Amino acid sequence: MSDRKRRAVVIEGVRTPFVKAFSELLKMDTIALGDAAVSALLERTEIPRAEIDGIVWGGVILPGLAPNVAREIVLDLRLPARVEGHTVTRACASGLQAITSAVHAIERGDADVMIAGGSDSTSNAEIKLPQKVVHALAPLAFGKATPLDMLGVLGQLVPLTEVLPKMPKIAERTTGQVMGEAAEDMARRNEISREAQDEFAVRSHHRAAAAITSGRLRKEVAPVHTPDGRIVTADTLVRADTSVEALARLRPVFAKDGTLTAGNSSPLTDGAAAVLLMSEDKARALGMTPKAAFRSFSYIGVDPADQLLMGPALAMPKALERAGMTLADADLVDMHEAFAAQVLSVLKMLGSDAFARARLGRERAVGEIDPARLNVHGGSVAIGHPFGATGARMVTTMANELVDADKETALLGICAAGGLGAGAVMERVT
Repeated sequence: MSDRKRRAVVIEGVRTPFVKAFSELLKMDTIALGDAAVSALLERTEIPRAEIDGIVWGGVILPGLAPNVAREIVLDLRLPARVEGHTVTRACASGLQAITSAVHAIERGDADVMIAGGSDSTSNAEIKLPQKVVHALAPLAFGKATPLDMLGVLGQLVPLTEVLPKMPKIAERTTGQVMGEAAEDMARRNEISREAQDEFAVRSHHRAAAAITSGRLRKEVAPVHTPDGRIVTADTLVRADTSVEALARLRPVFAKDGTLTAGNSSPLTDGAAAVLLMSEDKARALGMTPKAAFRSFSYIGVDPADQLLMGPALAMPKALERAGMTLADADLVDMHEAFAAQVLSVLKMLGSDAFARARLGRERAVGEIDPARLNVHGGSVAIGHPFGATGARMVTTMANELVDADKETALLGICAAGGLGAGAVMERVT
């Protein structure tokens, strides 16, 4: 890792409410959501704009005509023109990637103050035209078509079944498999029951609801004023009254005989989250109180045709090793809940000697995780999962929890499309 003499610290994190796609935040695309989160962060921290060196932003559903969301946020919020902005994409780990990229920049001495985070608006995903249509219409679009060419274009647009826009799917390019189908495979291979998944999902909702009631999660959220005149003030997906009995009535989504349902999977979500980071010396000079720092982080890849979402089972042990820690040393563990089946599979892998020998090159299992320290305020199944924002949400929650609960370390784990996994160890700054 980087030179510990210069340490990047987390000062504050803020996010928009996380809401169901095609609902309250429908009129805000991923750039507008990013604007809202960063604007709220600037207001809450009162960081002088002249001190900001750059923005790193994570996103998955990037707008085709303005894919560098970070720079658009800089321009929209009228930050100094010299503030650089670049956008990163690492599927569902994009928000964490943005933050660790900012950490690298600060700890190398390339920057003193960075904003990092991510956003996604599933509601505003662009529907791609088939390439057959693009190729056929290109002469028209560039103004080079003759009347005869126009007749030829019409001839190319048949049959209609081949030129109609296709609904976007979260599917692997290499395998064609939808992520939920991959999670179903993991549930079968790791013998994760439907009941266990539903119990995990209910716990996620109940813990998130309790954290909202207590104010632990509520303080992360800033209200958003939408273009259609709404004021969205709180997360809308958490269900305090859900139960195993209620979830048991839901039908499988990805296979007729499957175990994954809408209740034990993360919902399609719109939202954004932003984190302020700076060098520890800069924080002290500005009179700001650091909350946390990163002791280590790790990114890995696995074969998407194997167990697509098993990445955290490899990345988390590597992050622990780089931090000079064991699993037992982590006071808190926060894992992204793409699906309850995926988290339960990873937990089983971490507790398996056979997995450790086959995949990690060690004789003994990484260890068991006490449920009392896992996802203490719920996770993506309950709160929602705007793809690019989740990593920044997790960092914000854990930074706050390290301070509020007087804990020393937190281990994060995120699975991502493409067979990617991320792990990170955060430590409290005192």
